[in-house]
Amino acid sequence: MIAAINKNLQRGIKLLEAINDEQYSDTSIPPYYSSIGANMRHILDVFVCIFKGLDKKCVDFSDRERNQLAEQKTEFGIVYFKEVIEQLYCLETEDFDIIISVTDDLGTGKVTANYTLGSALIQAHSHAIHHFASIGFIINQLGIELPDADFGYNPTTSKKELVR
Repeated sequence: MIAAINKNLQRGIKLLEAINDEQYSDTSIPPYYSSIGANMRHILDVFVCIFKGLDKKCVDFSDRERNQLAEQKTEFGIVYFKEVIEQLYCLETEDFDIIISVTDDLGTGKVTANYTLGSALIQAHSHAIHHFASIGFIINQLGIELPDADFGYNPTTSKKELVR
């Protein structure tokens, strides 16, 4: 699980290494006017919520860091990615079965449910892929090349063969 999450998060680092701060923080693309940086920061905030709540086994996805520097500057975004990846590799396989209480605001107020740590990490990973797809739209509109062909694709999504 950790290797798969790391592989996907490395795609984010690869993108940040290929763009400048202006592209990273550009909020000119409709309909949401969200930047690549805002999406990247949000992706990582979800993972950080998990790590913050591990000691008490209480994770609150609505209590996010919202690190503005990681949202605006590629250098800080890369550091944020690396911190999350480092924390992932501190986990042991047997940790995935730990029961944690997970809270989030689903739109009508906060709701809490029991997850395993593994299920929370799977959710965070799927969430990252979803946001990478949104970032892919922004990248396209800004005329930036995708960092690789799998950026923003869920592994279960069928892809047509590229025509050359």
